[in-house]
Amino acid sequence: MVIAAAMAARGAKVVLSARDPEALAKLAERLPGDGHRVLPADLAEPGSAERLAAEAAGTDILVANAGLPGAGKLTDFSAEQVSRALRVNLEAPMLLARALYPAMLERGSGQLVFVSSLAGKSASPRSSIYNATKFGLRGFALGLRMDLEPRGVGVSLVSPGFVREAGMFAEAGAPLPPGLGTARPEQVGEAVVTAIEKNRVEVTVAPLQQRALAHFGMVSPSVSVRVQSGSAGQRAADAVAAGHSKDKR
Repeated sequence: MVIAAAMAARGAKVVLSARDPEALAKLAERLPGDGHRVLPADLAEPGSAERLAAEAAGTDILVANAGLPGAGKLTDFSAEQVSRALRVNLEAPMLLARALYPAMLERGSGQLVFVSSLAGKSASPRSSIYNATKFGLRGFALGLRMDLEPRGVGVSLVSPGFVREAGMFAEAGAPLPPGLGTARPEQVGEAVVTAIEKNRVEVTVAPLQQRALAHFGMVSPSVSVRVQSGSAGQRAADAVAAGHSKDKR
């Protein structure tokens, strides 16, 4: 994971968490430095975020990067699948922050970093659930920053666009929309480090054209909806949704 590698390269003792214990152990062995820990957790399970936070008590920095794709029409999801997407993408980051930041306030330092997406600024077809979680995460992080920054704890957003060999399109095996460019995974890792070291409100990881389109989607959603509802946008959305049809868990 490029985020863990970027932080370990700066001397951080990293606490790694994901669903696969073996993959976590292998990643920990490859990271520079020592003192890294592995805490397997499935954040889609109720109570998992609270248990993880308790095991990671004393953490100086939280990087909330877990996510489920949430691609497809709303009626393609069962009620449980909707709950799981909301739990992983939005509820878990909120609960982890809630559990960890009081100790940061006592120390007078700390950083909460939430990895969001340009999908938290501009909606797209077949992504209503994913958009909802990322719009929500963006609002949560910005509001929480207003509460905590005056008390010495930073809150930052990292918002990637299309990332080559990673993200929704890569996981779905779908072709990227032409002409929009991509970012490298390593740029996401560097963005997280920048957010921490400079206490940035938000670091966007995307070529200029993607950033411009996302901003346009925020200031003129009616036009953005019409444009993205066109045939090209629908084809790209269908390809992603098809690739994730068996991966809503």
